[in-house]
Amino acid sequence: MTTLDGHLERITYYNRENHFTIAKFRTDKTNNLITVLGYIPNPNLGESLKIYGNWETHPRYGRQLKIEHFEIVLPTTADGIKKYLKSGVIKGLGPKTAIRLVDHFKEKTLEIIEKDPARLLEIKGIGKATSNLIIKAWKENHAIKNLIQFLQENRINTSYSSKIYKKYGSEAVNIIRNDPFRITKDIPGIGFIIADTVAQNMGASKNEPNRVKACIIHLLEQGTTEGHIFLYEDELIRRCMKIFHIERDAAESAIAALADEQEVVIEQDGEDPYIKAVYPKILHEAETVISNRLKALLSVPSTIPDIDLEQITSEVLKKLAIKLSSEQLSVLEGIISYHTVIITGGPGTGKTTLIRSINSIFDLLGKKVLLAAPTGRAARRLSEVTQRNASTIHKLLGFNFMDGAFNKNQDNPLNTDALIIDEASMIDTLLMYHLIKAVPMTAVIILVGDVFQLPSVGPGNILSDLIKSNRIKTFKLNKIFRQDQESPIVINAHKIRRGELPDLIQTNGPEELSEFYFIEQNNPGMVVNTIVELCTKRIPNIFNFDSMNDIQVLTPMHRGEVGTSNLNQVLQKVLNPNPVIMTIQNNAFKLGDKVMHLKNNYQKEVFNGDIGTISFVDKKKEELTVNYYGRDVAYDFSELEELTLAYAISVHKSQGSEYIAVIVPIMTQHFALLQRNLLYTAITRGKKLVVLIGTKKALAIALKNDKPRKRLSGLAKRLME
Repeated sequence: MTTLDGHLERITYYNRENHFTIAKFRTDKTNNLITVLGYIPNPNLGESLKIYGNWETHPRYGRQLKIEHFEIVLPTTADGIKKYLKSGVIKGLGPKTAIRLVDHFKEKTLEIIEKDPARLLEIKGIGKATSNLIIKAWKENHAIKNLIQFLQENRINTSYSSKIYKKYGSEAVNIIRNDPFRITKDIPGIGFIIADTVAQNMGASKNEPNRVKACIIHLLEQGTTEGHIFLYEDELIRRCMKIFHIERDAAESAIAALADEQEVVIEQDGEDPYIKAVYPKILHEAETVISNRLKALLSVPSTIPDIDLEQITSEVLKKLAIKLSSEQLSVLEGIISYHTVIITGGPGTGKTTLIRSINSIFDLLGKKVLLAAPTGRAARRLSEVTQRNASTIHKLLGFNFMDGAFNKNQDNPLNTDALIIDEASMIDTLLMYHLIKAVPMTAVIILVGDVFQLPSVGPGNILSDLIKSNRIKTFKLNKIFRQDQESPIVINAHKIRRGELPDLIQTNGPEELSEFYFIEQNNPGMVVNTIVELCTKRIPNIFNFDSMNDIQVLTPMHRGEVGTSNLNQVLQKVLNPNPVIMTIQNNAFKLGDKVMHLKNNYQKEVFNGDIGTISFVDKKKEELTVNYYGRDVAYDFSELEELTLAYAISVHKSQGSEYIAVIVPIMTQHFALLQRNLLYTAITRGKKLVVLIGTKKALAIALKNDKPRKRLSGLAKRLME
């Protein structure tokens, strides 16, 4: 490892959110100017540092020093302190005040600020407010630096520093040292790894009770990210032993202790007393409430409306100019006779027509109807096809982003006679929990979705479990309607759902394109080149589709040559010639970029998976504007981790969306994610054009794999009890 003393001469790049810095560093001994990169909070020009790091060679930027950790070297002379404070290291302390401060306290200036800040009031121009501002800024600046040094010493990724500091403030290091496993509860996801690293470095026992309990919570959290509502006790113990070297007795004791503390709930699974399911408390409560509320809804007698098939036919024809099929009429008649209903079917089977027809019939009956969907883009689609107001479920329930609570619940239910939820396959257990609590006992709830699509991103398998329970009246639509019978996309989607090989119209000719076709290519580099050619030339030239707005590349993975990361960089280069504005993590953003929002932001009213275009950049305000569906949304530069490039996105992120044209690479490199429901979801996103690029072998693997990883949940069983 190399050690260098010197000062920061130029800040090339700084990310305020995670403190990643690229800078020019002037060494003291040789006076050389070198490039350094690493995590330095609030770097200031002229700041003296002792840097410990390793040399690496970048293919474009040459030799640079990657910082492993650093120490702040505070100046000791009056001139040095004056220069240091004038650099702006302390917010609220201007250059003139800094000069007066050093002229008064000389070499003891920094010691006074640190240990006897009350004396700052001796300086003319520094009142109580300014003094407090200086003290706060000094503490904050050094607290963040101390936290990063602490993380570096413990070999913990310093990109976590921002989250930790936001939670604990200037006491972060003391809190983690004194009670490492507290962070497991306070910062889910990353907390246990940080806490365990610190605890192990401090010599803690691997079987120490707090460590083992934190490990159990961590493993259950991991389970929820895999879609599980619970994990089996034996599996939990096995993971504790194998991954974290915990003894069986210690793991068993920890699970029992967590149950006593009501952190987890243990249930016997089936008749075997030795098979036990361990639930996080909130997910157990959610699943139980969903089951109980649905049973209560099912127990309310249905009031069959005074309306016959002839009236239904007449009303739908009058309002929608649609003549319903006998299957649709039968479903519609059944729907208005039940309290809780599921409608499921693939593309072209008439789900949208039924939603519109249901609205018309409820209008005729004088019933109030609310429409909603799990995501913003699905809600917009629902509104477009029905010509009625539709919202996200979160907005419908009055989600308050300040306290993370919902205004609508069992004590303040929704004011409606009927509730229609589209894209119900995307609803996870926690969202269904909040939704079902807000449904009045007198209302009809209709869930519409395609059970063959990918399950929700969050834990649970709601739509599938409800159908599996056989307790909810379910209408399965199978018939493809005349207007879709000749659509290759619809026909092939149903073939894929059944595990049959789609009709692969192969083409290599530049002027040959059909609505659904396959390009056979087993070289990843050639696949990337073909995607570029399709996006820039072939599809726009033949179909007159817009490269940016109409074409969407969907891929199963993020990594690899045909993953989202690489494809986004390649497509950005050819589709957007504008210069880079700034780089956040792996994204280099440009004006005009196609970007996707990564998590629900209710304050901005932008949701996970929404796609927009960077329309304006204000470098002075450090603000970037994204246009979503005609609406401008501003982001502070510190919020840009909520965005990613969207020239290529994962199939999971495409759920609930439709695109004019989709391009789907399907390669054997994607083996871990080659599943029938993933391929089915991808091609059903395309409205007018679907292009598959890859190998028949990969396609065959996906078709054969109809057993995606089973999600552990008890909802179907609870409903059947």
